[in-house]
Amino acid sequence: MAVVGLLHPGEMGSALGHALRAAGNTVLWASDGRSAATARRAEEAGLEDGGSPTELAARADVILSVCPPHAARDVLGSVSGFDRVYVDANAVSPATARELASDAPRFVDGGIVGPPPVDGRTVRLYLSGTEAGAVADLFAGTAVDARLVSSSPGDASAVKMAYAGWTKGTAALLLAIRALARVEGVEGALLAEWELSLPGLADRSEGAAASAGSKGWRWVGEMEEIAATFAAAGLPDGFHLAAADIFRRSPRADAAGLADVVDALT
Repeated sequence: MAVVGLLHPGEMGSALGHALRAAGNTVLWASDGRSAATARRAEEAGLEDGGSPTELAARADVILSVCPPHAARDVLGSVSGFDRVYVDANAVSPATARELASDAPRFVDGGIVGPPPVDGRTVRLYLSGTEAGAVADLFAGTAVDARLVSSSPGDASAVKMAYAGWTKGTAALLLAIRALARVEGVEGALLAEWELSLPGLADRSEGAAASAGSKGWRWVGEMEEIAATFAAAGLPDGFHLAAADIFRRSPRADAAGLADVVDALT
């Protein structure tokens, strides 16, 4: 059993924290400067208030960072000097993960694939680093399927980048295609053709719009990290830079529908 500090419990982070508690670990969160919504999620997950990030770090055996990718460096900086296991489970490029590892002596790289583990759902947590096995053990018997990739930081993030490059990248492409068809006045004809040759694609574009409205703002940085991953591998990065722009333009509203997203794009 361990004392785990969770920075900061959003929808995914709070679900992971709940799983850690179910496995018998003590889970702290840092309430200092956080919103009422974050406090509510932490309370519902049964997390213990650890005060500030510095106070949390003084008590924790392990720190788990789950935040939007653009904030990963700042979150690590908030516990600067922490010398125990630090797990960055954010959607960052392998290069960013290795950069973070240079500032944390016992760094474990993490990549999350799947929805928050609630209501009977499971999620995969890919891990890499010399202490990845110990982190995986914290989730034993829970809805979090912790999978070891290698002993090298950056490898778990590479799995995440490759996976999300398809799932979220194609979601952005579908939204751009619906917007194009609407601008050209052929949306009805396109939908009829999809029904004949690609059934289910119309529904998938509707789902992409709902996700873009509720989560797209968090995916901008993720698409940019994926683009950087492609560029570092000598591959074209334009696919995912364009996807970042699609999500950047998307309205930030949980109730956004396809029409709202398409209007925002055009």
